[in-house]
Amino acid sequence: MKPLPALELVTRLEDAEWLDPVSKKVRKVVKRAIRPKWARDVLHGVPIGHPVHPLAVQVPMGAWISAAVLDALPGNDKASALLIGVGAGAAVPSAVAGFTDWTQLHPQQQRVGLVHAAANITATGLYAASLVARARGSRGGGKVLAYLGLAVVGAGGFLGGHLTYRQAAGVNHSEEIPHRFPSGWQPLAPLADLPDGKLHKIVVAEIPLLAYREGEAVSVLSDVCSHLSGPLHEGKVKGGGLRDTVDQNGGPGDGGDPCVVCPWHGSTFSLRTGEVQSGPATAKQPLFETRVSGGLVEVCLPGAE
Repeated sequence: MKPLPALELVTRLEDAEWLDPVSKKVRKVVKRAIRPKWARDVLHGVPIGHPVHPLAVQVPMGAWISAAVLDALPGNDKASALLIGVGAGAAVPSAVAGFTDWTQLHPQQQRVGLVHAAANITATGLYAASLVARARGSRGGGKVLAYLGLAVVGAGGFLGGHLTYRQAAGVNHSEEIPHRFPSGWQPLAPLADLPDGKLHKIVVAEIPLLAYREGEAVSVLSDVCSHLSGPLHEGKVKGGGLRDTVDQNGGPGDGGDPCVVCPWHGSTFSLRTGEVQSGPATAKQPLFETRVSGGLVEVCLPGAE
C-alpha cells in the first residue's frame, strides 16, 4: 500500500526554508514570554518524565469531538456550546506547552511544528466564532463553524503525529540503548587513560558512551542526549568536586553532584545518576554500572538484552 499523497506534502514542509524567518520571530516571543527556567521545565514535562503537550491536548480534542457528536443530535445546543468553550479554554495551556517544546527543536521539526500550531490556532478561532454565532441565535452557522474547526484541528493533529512519529520530536532518543548494548561486563578503558574531571567519549560495542572520572570513581552515561541525540561529550560540566562534599546543614555541597550540559539545547543531566536536572529533556540518560579490575574500568548496563 502506498502512502497517502498528503504525506508527501507534509514531508515538503520539512524543507520549507521560507518558514524560518517566521519561526525565528515566534521563538523570540515565546522565550521572552516564558523566562523562568522552572516554568520552562514544568511546561517541558521534566517533573512527569515526558512532554506535557500530548497530555494537555487531550482535553480540547475530547471536548470538541464530544461537541461534534452532540451537534449531530437534537436538543443539545447548550451542552455542545459548553464543551466548545471548555475546549477553547483548555487549548491555551496546551499551546503554551507545545510552543515551549517547539523552541527547542531542529529547524526541520520547527517548520512542521509551526504549521501544526497555525492549524490549531485557526481551529480555536473557528470554535470561538462558533460560540459567537450561537450566542447571536445562529445555531446552524455555529454548527458549521464548529465542524470546520474540527476538520482543521484534525489536520493539525496529523501534522503533530508526523512531528512525533516521523521526525521523533519529544521522544526518548536513548531508549534503544538497553536493546543494543550487550549484557554483562564490558571493558571500557584503563583508569589511567581517563582524564580526571573531564568529559570523555568512548565507544563500546558500537555504542558511544560518556565517561567522567572523579579520582578513583568513574561515572558512565550514554553519550547520546535523550532529547534530540546531542553529543554530550561536547558539552560542559556544571558543578562537581569531591563526591562526598556536604554543606553546613548536612546537605550536598556546591561541588557534590557534577552535571553535564548538552551542547545542543542545554538539557542538564546528573553525571552520577543520569537524572534530568533541567530540560528540555524529560527522559533520564541510561546509567552504566562501573567497576575497576586490575586498573581496567569495566561497564555494565542493567537491563541490557
